[in-house]
Amino acid sequence: MQAGPDKIGITVAFFCNDGNGNFVLHRRSDACRDEQGKWDCGGGKLEFGEEPETAVLREVKEEYGVNGTIQEQLSAYSLFREQGGVNTQWLVLPFLIKIEVKKAKIMEPEKATDIGIFTINNLPQPLHPGLQKLLLLYKDRYKRA
Repeated sequence: MQAGPDKIGITVAFFCNDGNGNFVLHRRSDACRDEQGKWDCGGGKLEFGEEPETAVLREVKEEYGVNGTIQEQLSAYSLFREQGGVNTQWLVLPFLIKIEVKKAKIMEPEKATDIGIFTINNLPQPLHPGLQKLLLLYKDRYKRA
């Protein structure tokens, strides 16, 4: 059974920033399982027996090569998507994470082709649907980060 189409997947999502309104995003590579070429904030599957706080900090280090500090855990939400003709469902546990944005780099080149620093009012396009939903739900919180 696969998380997403066969059972509800649980994922942590992180929106890394410097505390001064600058956010790190990466562009998904053609090798990603979905949403290739779209800009994303980052995240990963919650492993069995792992606390969400541990998972999100592990994922930040794995994806961007930096240590982060949790600023805030936002409310969980469901993300329903169609992926290759299959309906999927994910429970997303989103976090705002403070990092040194200029030190962030692509650590998984098979998953990301570009990385950049953006402000909430100057985001690249196209955005991953999960990031679009995060922005819709929590844009006021991002403006304060």
